[in-house]
Amino acid sequence: MNKKIEKIRQVREFLLEQIKGLMAEQLNQVPNGYNNNIIWNLAHLICAQQGICYLRGGQAAIVPEKYITPFFTNTRPAGFLDDAEIAEIKRLFISTIDELASDYERKIFGNYTPSPNILNVYGIELNDIDDALDFVLYHEGYHSGYILSLKRLVS
Repeated sequence: MNKKIEKIRQVREFLLEQIKGLMAEQLNQVPNGYNNNIIWNLAHLICAQQGICYLRGGQAAIVPEKYITPFFTNTRPAGFLDDAEIAEIKRLFISTIDELASDYERKIFGNYTPSPNILNVYGIELNDIDDALDFVLYHEGYHSGYILSLKRLVS
């Protein structure tokens, strides 16, 4: 497995371990001063990885649309996600990385659409799938901080 993808997987496994045992109410809670919750952040990481790797890589997303648009940057939780939805997000949280590893090895991302300034926020360029993986790893770490902060507030 590609080292960057393996690191992304390790971050995701760490996050799932950190939130293990939290109830749906805790995962859905938006504490005062925050715009989102733990489960939104997990789904947002799936959404971002799909857009940055697959969509910009000239491929279709490998998750249903309901795990993309509602979790774009600058969105907020639209409602309470029940245990079944939470379980599916947790499953996709790992399976999407396993599929990314397989698709990377198959070299399906050769038609990558460069992003001259990702989200006009970070000031970095993504020119190919390897740049995308660097950004995804950074983005996973960024949201890990939010998730851990949220966990302290809802536990």
